[in-house]
Amino acid sequence: MRRHLGIAVAGRERMPEGKGLLIVYTGPGKGKTTCALGTAFRAVGQGLRVLMLQFIKGSWHYGELDAAKMLGDDKFEIRPMGRGFVKVGGADTDPEDVRMCEQAWEYGREQIYSKKYDLVVLDEINYVISYKMLDADRVVDTLIQRPERVHVICTGRNAHPRLVEAADLVTEMREVKHPYTKGILAQRGIDY
Repeated sequence: MRRHLGIAVAGRERMPEGKGLLIVYTGPGKGKTTCALGTAFRAVGQGLRVLMLQFIKGSWHYGELDAAKMLGDDKFEIRPMGRGFVKVGGADTDPEDVRMCEQAWEYGREQIYSKKYDLVVLDEINYVISYKMLDADRVVDTLIQRPERVHVICTGRNAHPRLVEAADLVTEMREVKHPYTKGILAQRGIDY
């Protein structure tokens, strides 16, 4: 049985625990960002440093911003880098939103390669790729070539097929029932 970097398990090699994973949370259901936050919270509990970049969110105040500050910026940092929701109702994308997405991506890429963080969450990046505000090939190539020990989570609907293929873990959220259909608005502490 061959062994090198991995551990032999039932006739196949298993990568060591220090291998960074590429994780995608996608699908039409609610909970993609929440799932990423849960993973980030777990990572902080295990002593990992976490950065969450929010590509679209930026105009509302979300509870996770305060929670991350309670943990300390040296452990969990969240950076909203957008102006809020974009591309509503099929309207043309505002060039300022495109510029801000490019700026957020460049910052995120630099942080992934800086080795300062163990986990980088690229929140809502799937949206901006599907809206053609960022080039999918450029993003995926960068994520494939990232430092080996850095975990990355990509969230948002409509994950690009190439990102899905490159990922180690893909979870698709599917809506079964949602309170909005009953006229219940977003709830503080639950939805934001």
